[in-house]
Amino acid sequence: MDKTRPIIILKKKSGHGGHHGGAWKVAYADFVTAMMALFIVLWLLNSSKQVQEAVGGYFKDPTGTAKKVGSNMTGSGENFTLTRDNMPKLKEQLQTAMKQMVDFEKLKSHIEMTVTAEGLRIELSESATGTFFDSGSAKLNGDGKEMLVTLAQELGNLPNKLSIEGHTDSTPYAPSAAYGNWELSSDRANAARRVMQGNGVRADQVTQVRGFADQRLRKPDSPLDPCNRRISLIVQYIVKNNDNDEEDTKPSGKDGQHDDSKMPRAGEKSDSKH
Repeated sequence: MDKTRPIIILKKKSGHGGHHGGAWKVAYADFVTAMMALFIVLWLLNSSKQVQEAVGGYFKDPTGTAKKVGSNMTGSGENFTLTRDNMPKLKEQLQTAMKQMVDFEKLKSHIEMTVTAEGLRIELSESATGTFFDSGSAKLNGDGKEMLVTLAQELGNLPNKLSIEGHTDSTPYAPSAAYGNWELSSDRANAARRVMQGNGVRADQVTQVRGFADQRLRKPDSPLDPCNRRISLIVQYIVKNNDNDEEDTKPSGKDGQHDDSKMPRAGEKSDSKH
């Protein structure tokens, strides 16, 4: 036995309790994230409407198509330039919004969307007892106001310009009356403009308000038919200028005449005539 071999003594140090893991780090990170979200919400609540729309537009479309939000647009990030290619997208978007109305099932047969040379034509036609306006009056009823507000909130998101038309049937007023179909068609178009501009449509978005009286009947072979009385909203195309890559809003057809490309309303076939 080698007595010169050194003796090694092992000593155990007593320490704190065992390792508790990293669960507390996860909980702390969640807490910090929640606090940050709370501060952002509080900041947004005290920010201007323009800032709120810009932030909302980014989260709805972070790829960049919401770049118009935060300018003088009143949209919420769902802006897109209306062309023939994305017409179905706008049609579907409008139909979805209108379906949220309480009386949509009652009104849907009086709503029609048609592709024309000018853009998307949305027609709100009357019935014998009045659908959107009081009979013989330019005063909107409850359904008419709700419909126009719904459309205004959707169309106000677009950079496209709008035209509004008023049409009547051929029922004549008394010869001695100072008020007639020309006045009624113009007044109804203006009434629609006022409601829409007060509920989302920009002040510079409406380019034309036109009254046609009974000169453009929906059913020329039945001039007294109530469906000839209608309001038409035209969402004009934006035509790109290839020379300088700028966009210009203008009718794309000659003299604003209609073409034969039509879109039926939801669940029905289009049989409109202009």
